[in-house]
Amino acid sequence: MQKIQVYDTTLRDGTQRKDISLSCEDKLNIARHLDQLGVDFIEGGWPGSNPKDVEFFKRAARITWHHAKIAAFGSTCGAGKSPAEDDNIKALLEAETPYCTVVGKTSILHVREVLRTTLENNLRMIEESLAYLASQGRGVIYDAEHFFDGYKEDPAYAIETVRVAARAGAETVVLCDTNGGTMPWEISEIIRDVRAKVQIPLGIHTHNDSECAVSNAIEAVKEGCIQVQGTINGYGERCGNANLCSVIPNLELKLGLKVLPPGNLPRLAELSRYVAELANLSYDEHLPYVGRAAFAHKGGIHVAAIRRNVNSYQHIDPALVGNKMTILVSELSGRGNLLSKAEEYGIQIQGEDQVNRVLAAVKTLESQGFSFEAAEASVIMLFKRQEEGYVPPFELIDFSAVVEHRQGRGVLAEATVKVRVDGEIVHTAAEGNGPVNALDKALRKALSERYTSINNFHLADYKVRILDGYNGTEAVTRVLIETRNGRKGWSTVGASSNIIEASWQALVDSVEYGLMVCE
Repeated sequence: MQKIQVYDTTLRDGTQRKDISLSCEDKLNIARHLDQLGVDFIEGGWPGSNPKDVEFFKRAARITWHHAKIAAFGSTCGAGKSPAEDDNIKALLEAETPYCTVVGKTSILHVREVLRTTLENNLRMIEESLAYLASQGRGVIYDAEHFFDGYKEDPAYAIETVRVAARAGAETVVLCDTNGGTMPWEISEIIRDVRAKVQIPLGIHTHNDSECAVSNAIEAVKEGCIQVQGTINGYGERCGNANLCSVIPNLELKLGLKVLPPGNLPRLAELSRYVAELANLSYDEHLPYVGRAAFAHKGGIHVAAIRRNVNSYQHIDPALVGNKMTILVSELSGRGNLLSKAEEYGIQIQGEDQVNRVLAAVKTLESQGFSFEAAEASVIMLFKRQEEGYVPPFELIDFSAVVEHRQGRGVLAEATVKVRVDGEIVHTAAEGNGPVNALDKALRKALSERYTSINNFHLADYKVRILDGYNGTEAVTRVLIETRNGRKGWSTVGASSNIIEASWQALVDSVEYGLMVCE
């Protein structure tokens, strides 16, 4: 089985994405996780560009890497300099990494308009820079920047730059679609020509400006490239780089190639989410393979088929990449969706009528603004309330919430709650920093003596969405509440033109569900 090298450039190319800024500690933590995943190369940054990358390489040199080789990235020497006197080349050596990745120009446009030098001098810069680094004991990878655009301008010159890099001692020449505009069939044709004329291992580095980065990387491997460069989650400048979270499983599961060490592919989903968390970016739930929605099924027909054969609407077993299948409940649901959800949560179905009543309730409530996809605890409460003999832990009699300005204290909220618990009426009041917080405290106070587990509940998230903004302050509001009890969490929903009522609905579901599973 052919081995394909994975070269991760999340810590360098990935950080060029808008809104990403990683600390040195963040970069080291991501590098450790990449090493555990089993990538072959980790590009740590450009040591000649900023102090943070210099610190990264100093600290990385003291770490034992079990699988990956750390690479420092830089450019060829300047147009009027030799490698020995070039500051960028010196910085690469001072990084003390086993590998140096050097980027050089392939495109005549860039040589003449950006470097403003001759084609011959550009070849000299490539050859002397790589040869000098190799003579200093470094493994050298050459990134042929703008290779495919350069090939389209002048195939002979583009291929000559590859020959020069090979002659100078590069272990691998990586062909870069830097502007991301090359199509998959062009990738195939051009790489085929290069392989026929130059005998050196080739790699591929693609950008996603035409939404082809992953496809182009796969095509390149099919044409014989032995190294794929990319980033976790496809992070990168402009539209991003080839997403390794898609490339790796495509190569392993679809092409049957050896990429990661055996047994490591299931770590991919966790790594994807970990990198997003450290990058402080909202996680894309719809990423192929690793996103939480990648194996989420909503349509009633789909779910009915999956209940008969799980492969009917899934192209792989989600566990292969560390993911899992989920069934969503919504207005598009059929009975299968609800049966699957009940089975998932251990709900004993009491006949078809119960399922039909819950399904009707879901469709009616969603038409009023509720959304149950992200509020599974509210779905479970619909089931429980349809059970014969179910007795809720408390019954609301009434509540009130007041927000007022008090001199010396500013804006303050106060709520009163009257509930029936075990046949007794409990009437409590509480203050909070807002009406929902005050209601939450008052309800907890009313229940805490009877249900001590409620003292461990805490509101982890509170989201409000206006559904029909054209109605202004009369608009229907949807409230999603996430509650946690230690490491366990659950989500509930409410909807109303009155935001307090919507919040109360979600709050009651949250407390009732929590008491059901925690008492």
